[in-house]
Amino acid sequence: MPLKGVKVLELAGLAPGPFCGMILAEFGASVIKVDKINTFHSIDSLGNGKRSIALNLKSPKGISIFKKLSNQSDVLIDPYRAGVMEKMKLGPEELTKTNKRLIYARLSGFGHKGPYANMAGHDINYLALSGLLSLMGRSDQKPTPPINLAADFGGGGLMCAFGILLALFERTKSNIGQVVDASMVDGTAYLGSWLFRSQKMPGLWGKARGKNILDSGSHFYDTYETKDKQYMSVGALEPQFYQIFLEKLGLSANEMPQFDKFDENREILEKIFKQKTQAEWCAIFDGTDACVTPVLNIENVTSHAHNKERNTFTSDQEDTVIPNPAPRLSRTAGVSKGHQGNPEPGEHTTEILTELNFKPEEIRTLISAGIINQGTKRSML
Repeated sequence: MPLKGVKVLELAGLAPGPFCGMILAEFGASVIKVDKINTFHSIDSLGNGKRSIALNLKSPKGISIFKKLSNQSDVLIDPYRAGVMEKMKLGPEELTKTNKRLIYARLSGFGHKGPYANMAGHDINYLALSGLLSLMGRSDQKPTPPINLAADFGGGGLMCAFGILLALFERTKSNIGQVVDASMVDGTAYLGSWLFRSQKMPGLWGKARGKNILDSGSHFYDTYETKDKQYMSVGALEPQFYQIFLEKLGLSANEMPQFDKFDENREILEKIFKQKTQAEWCAIFDGTDACVTPVLNIENVTSHAHNKERNTFTSDQEDTVIPNPAPRLSRTAGVSKGHQGNPEPGEHTTEILTELNFKPEEIRTLISAGIINQGTKRSML
């Protein structure tokens, strides 16, 4: 696996930080998650394949243990706001004194400088500040975020993982680590580079939200309900593909011109698609260049023939659907850790401290002093 031998220390958080650590783990890195003490169940659903140590970072001894872990790590994932780690004397200046090769990845909403740096926020706030939320939503409706996908996971966790990989690659030349400042606002804006750069492209943008070709304004780039209350997605953007789309529907370009009468054409298509079930429409469009595919849901996505052949998904012991690592590498592919289950907070505390050469009596003393917790794996019964 490409990241075999890379040691990652991930401070526990939700969504973007765990996703970043998950990516590294599924491509071979060894990831230790640092949980808070007295946390008896983690709601993080992306911890599969990681180990957990529960530490009291408000105590000098807990900080000392964290520094020992940091000194043996290649990467640290910090999901906190600006200044939090510095208050504990665990900021990059402090930790890189003893580990110059450390890559200190700071994954935060607003970044570590700027007027908003110390503010709380969530995906919707970062997406809004990036400018991209203003483009999302139906005509005459308020901006609508795509759940918490874009900023948390695209502009946040994935972009941070990319930054870490860049820093790891550069370290092979300099032998020195560096700080990765992964702001979710910055990352989301960068994710939307094409949307910004294409604004002056003729015919593509320029109208109000929900009135443009790609934002549900056109009839040939939208979703349609079927007879069985499922949906089909239509993306017949190029003229040659639109022509095939019309042929499969038994229509001509005169009856339904591509770049005219968007609303009128949509009403016609809504009636047409409700005449057949999703399966019947798939039988018509599958294997063609009409750019029409079914809208699958989480319950049936694994049974689709294309996803089955490509092994796009797997499932864990609780039958939760889990996407397999992507992209696929021909020699050193990633491996899903879903089958390993999420660690309980502190589940591997004793194991990890033993690797740091702590004696059993020392570990017992740390537990009784409230410096660490030894979690217990929940029964699957």
